[in-house]
Amino acid sequence: MISAYKGTNHKDWLKFHRDRKTGIESINAHFHGHAYDSHDHNELLVGITQQGLQQFTCHHSLHISHPGRAILIEPGAVHDGHAAGEEGFTYAMLYFPQAWISEMLQRRNLGPISSIEPAFHNTLADDPILILAIQHAFIAIHYNEGQLARDQSLDHLMTILTKHIVIRSQSVSNDSIKQILRLRDYLHDHMAQDIGLEELAYHCGIDRFRLTRQFKKVFGKSPHTYLVHLRLRTARMLLAQGEKPALVALMVGFSDQSHMGRWFQRAYRLSPAFYQKQCTNILDE
Repeated sequence: MISAYKGTNHKDWLKFHRDRKTGIESINAHFHGHAYDSHDHNELLVGITQQGLQQFTCHHSLHISHPGRAILIEPGAVHDGHAAGEEGFTYAMLYFPQAWISEMLQRRNLGPISSIEPAFHNTLADDPILILAIQHAFIAIHYNEGQLARDQSLDHLMTILTKHIVIRSQSVSNDSIKQILRLRDYLHDHMAQDIGLEELAYHCGIDRFRLTRQFKKVFGKSPHTYLVHLRLRTARMLLAQGEKPALVALMVGFSDQSHMGRWFQRAYRLSPAFYQKQCTNILDE
């Protein structure tokens, strides 16, 4: 079932659907002005701009997508969203879980996309075959067509999509990279705690004045921004599993449910309760 969500701007709208079998989410939305704050996803995003000019920053570059253009964003890639014109923009997007994507890539003798950075040759693509494949797959998933239609459209899209994927061998990390990776792991392990720079510096062996600069070189964002995005991604996963929003907020490190809700709304233009209801059919409490 497709569910509509209205934002604070009466001209904005968002229609959401989640495929129960695969966990693939689909969004069809229209926004004027500012749409999303900077955020990232655990999922791989594939979509098209349907109307207007869609402006966003990804991989430290500004992109403008016009109608009929494909958008390809890998897991963990930080991006935002804005309308580049007064008429706003409309887009259709598929969110592919990493586990599902990895299985599809392994069937085609490719490695897991989560280890590739960046994963795509280009963030925007004008390949008409790819664009048509995205359109067909989106319609099949978003409108819950028959199983055969969903399977065949997704298989075809993945076959076309592999032509746009970059495969790179991972380089051996030097000592500085290893320190930053320890810091990242520490953030994951202590996500629910109120972590400070001194604590991070002590744990990874880098003074606090170099820590942020080196972290940004590796991950393209400050430790605080990384932590907020991590909390949001984890909250999204826990909400989809049916955990109560108030408990989720505490589990991931937000001060309370309202605090989580504000960040969630800014990143995804959905409330945590609405998102959970579409994923689980749990009624608001």
